[in-house]
Amino acid sequence: MLEEVDRWLTARSWSAADRPLDLLLAAKRAAGPAGTVSVVLPALDEEATVGEIVAVIRRDLMSPEVPLVDEVVVVDSGSRDATARVAAAAGATVVRRDAILPRMPAVAGKGEVLWRSLLVTSGEIVCFVDADLREFDSRFVSGIVGPLLTEPAVQLVKAMYDRPLETGGSVVPAGGGRVTELVARPLLNLHWPRLAGFVQPLSGEYAARRSLLERLPFPVGYGVELGMLVDSLSLVGLDALGQVDVGVRHHRHQDGQALGRMAAAIYRTAHLRLAGRAHLVRPSLTQYDRAPSGFVPSTHPVDTEERPPMLDVPEYLTRHAA
Repeated sequence: MLEEVDRWLTARSWSAADRPLDLLLAAKRAAGPAGTVSVVLPALDEEATVGEIVAVIRRDLMSPEVPLVDEVVVVDSGSRDATARVAAAAGATVVRRDAILPRMPAVAGKGEVLWRSLLVTSGEIVCFVDADLREFDSRFVSGIVGPLLTEPAVQLVKAMYDRPLETGGSVVPAGGGRVTELVARPLLNLHWPRLAGFVQPLSGEYAARRSLLERLPFPVGYGVELGMLVDSLSLVGLDALGQVDVGVRHHRHQDGQALGRMAAAIYRTAHLRLAGRAHLVRPSLTQYDRAPSGFVPSTHPVDTEERPPMLDVPEYLTRHAA
């Protein structure tokens, strides 16, 4: 098993610098319709960062000289701030989550937004980018799209990066990714060791072929990245997966309780794939806050619902048949 992982690391790990833009543009032209690229930003109250991300993508990757990306879509999942206005002003197509597939009431969660985005995008390569990134570099898009344009066997590509923990005015190198190190990486190493080579298995920046995404179930919450990785391994095999080094990722960090809720959702996603028996795990998480009377519990549900593969949704089939 370790030999297989070592071989995969050599064959399927790249740097964004390995594929300059002129190479990608030539590959995109040669691919024709199969090389169309949609970038999706799931967004909730990200007015401070979403505009810059959209602007950089449009400037670097959507100009007449560099037409690598065909559309950038921001799916707003109920922002209370100016996220939608800022994104639209920067040049994104903005779609409200609840306006997509209205017959099916939306639930809260990142995976829900990513799933619905397949109905409002047209690219045969879909690239997801978190909307809270700071100091955004367009290599986060071109880097992970690159192998899908140049390597026909590759189906899904994750970004890998340094992730400093920036909090309270101090910086801890490689201190970010606490849920990755404490939950996701142990789960993958123990139960899906063939995926042990992924540096950032929970990366919010990844690209995949639509033909793969439309066959996958989507956990509605924070388990979506782990679920997608595990399910893709099962569907297309390890050699169809890859990762690209895109540098350093700067973003907003969650507090400890939010990380706990994320960890619970990720564990739940893993458990469903290990056992297939949801009743064996309590789908809620109790946490504690200090109050004058002592510790006060608060219980939060763990995301359990999953949306079906998009190929099972009549509206999706109708749209693409048209």
